[in-house]
Amino acid sequence: MNTEETNVEMKDVPSKDAEQEQEQEEAPAAPAPPAEDADATEADVSEADLDQEEQERQPMTGGGGGGAGGEEGHRAADGPSASGEEASAAEKNGSVKLKIPDETEEAKFTGLTKEELLRVAGTPGWVRTRWALLVVFWLGWLGILAGAVLIILQAPRCKDLPATNWWNEGPLYQIGSIQAFSDNKTLQGLQQKIGSLSPLKVKGLVVGPIHVAPPDDAVGLRFEEVSSDVGNLEQFKGFIQAAHRKGISVVLDLTPNYQGSSGPWFSNSSVTTVAEKLKSGLVFWLNEGVDGVQLSGVERVASTVPSLWADIRAIVQNRTDQHPSRKVLIGVTDRSSAEGVSGLLSSSGVDLLISRVLLSPKKDAMERAQSIQRLYSSHIQTQLAWSLGSRSEGHLASLMDPALVKLYQLLLMTLPGTPVFNYGDEIGLTDKDTKFPKMLWGSDKELNGTLQEEWAEHQSCHSFFRGISELRGKERSLLFGDFVLLSNSSSSMAYLRVWDQSPRYVAAFNWATEEAAVLQLSDVALPRHATVVFSTNSSALPADSSVDLTDLQLGPGQAALLRFPYTG
Repeated sequence: MNTEETNVEMKDVPSKDAEQEQEQEEAPAAPAPPAEDADATEADVSEADLDQEEQERQPMTGGGGGGAGGEEGHRAADGPSASGEEASAAEKNGSVKLKIPDETEEAKFTGLTKEELLRVAGTPGWVRTRWALLVVFWLGWLGILAGAVLIILQAPRCKDLPATNWWNEGPLYQIGSIQAFSDNKTLQGLQQKIGSLSPLKVKGLVVGPIHVAPPDDAVGLRFEEVSSDVGNLEQFKGFIQAAHRKGISVVLDLTPNYQGSSGPWFSNSSVTTVAEKLKSGLVFWLNEGVDGVQLSGVERVASTVPSLWADIRAIVQNRTDQHPSRKVLIGVTDRSSAEGVSGLLSSSGVDLLISRVLLSPKKDAMERAQSIQRLYSSHIQTQLAWSLGSRSEGHLASLMDPALVKLYQLLLMTLPGTPVFNYGDEIGLTDKDTKFPKMLWGSDKELNGTLQEEWAEHQSCHSFFRGISELRGKERSLLFGDFVLLSNSSSSMAYLRVWDQSPRYVAAFNWATEEAAVLQLSDVALPRHATVVFSTNSSALPADSSVDLTDLQLGPGQAALLRFPYTG
């Protein structure tokens, strides 16, 4: 389509003004122009054609401006009147003259058809390319697989975990006096405190004894009857169920003469009679759901009536269809030498043996370290138990300087074996008038005045205990890692706990009244620095701070637990 055709088509569409103009033209016509005007008209047409060619060379315009040259020719031929009418008509019509160049439509790529693709795919060149890509893919895949296998074969194998039982996974918590522990002095009150013990991450509660046992009276001994001083059998069942719901096992202390003074088994002449009674008592309490039994003075019955002791062990330790889970047999002895404790642990066959190895006041730090090393070298650590205090001795804070409670908490929690605590040890409970003071709870009304400051100290011990117990339950090096004695003196000790590729821990203690450098690295391959995890003096050794292991300084009565990563 050329420019002239476009101009004509646009002018054929009449506008409103053009219709009005047409009505005016239908009015009576004016007189015809003279004949000579015909020649002028032909000249005008020729001139208009020339003007049209000139217009095509100009930029595209709209309205009447586009036909200015042609209108001037008409004005020259027809005079002012005709030119004015045509210009007015052009403006009213609003005609636009456009120049639309002839352009070829841009070609678009639509891809190959299915038939074309099939023809190309069958060409020899493309077949060879396809096979080459396939071979490269499989070679790459096989290379990745071979690399992964090589990495697995060359990587150090993880050490197999040792066989453990539930009593090796966390601390045991002894409640010897139910009357002093609970608010209402009964087993029901003990059940109400289970929720407070669960955050301590204890794995077992050692309760009692609670059976009827008149002091030094073997005839009146009744293992299967709960003393009315602490409640009844139904309350005990409710307590066991509440503990089990929290994942806490219950061990019942069945020491026969726990209130007497003639010994835990009365006398040598009564051991046989008492042991026979105990056998039926063990069956009764295991059927009631207890997870183990604790007995004091095991050396007497084991040596006096070995056959009865073998029966006692079999009842507790042998699994049956009725009792498929493992039950623990805990022995308690007054022996304090490492040699004596080691011998009794081997001969008695108990699962754990609580002794006075760490409790002897005659032992300094060096002797303690040597006793620990001796027991660790002689027995697997799942048989070892560590305790400070007992039903007869009293609480940790009653036996030691209360300022050292956190130090001993850290010691028991990081030694290789099962830590055993008495109720109140987690808060540093002490009382100068009794070995078994009343347990303090946060709701006690007597916490006012000066006691508020004491309670803040108790809470600090509680938080420390809870943090270490939680860490011990998560870290393999602390649960069953190897024990390496790093250094020891009469007033200080440091050892390493390490398991396979797990983080390593260094526990350091200073019992002296002055500052001491307790760790001097000489022949032990340890890194230069370690990170503080716990410290009994957070001002001197804040948590997460870095310390120099070649010259570790601890203040008086201070202890710290340090960590460094496995480096391969």
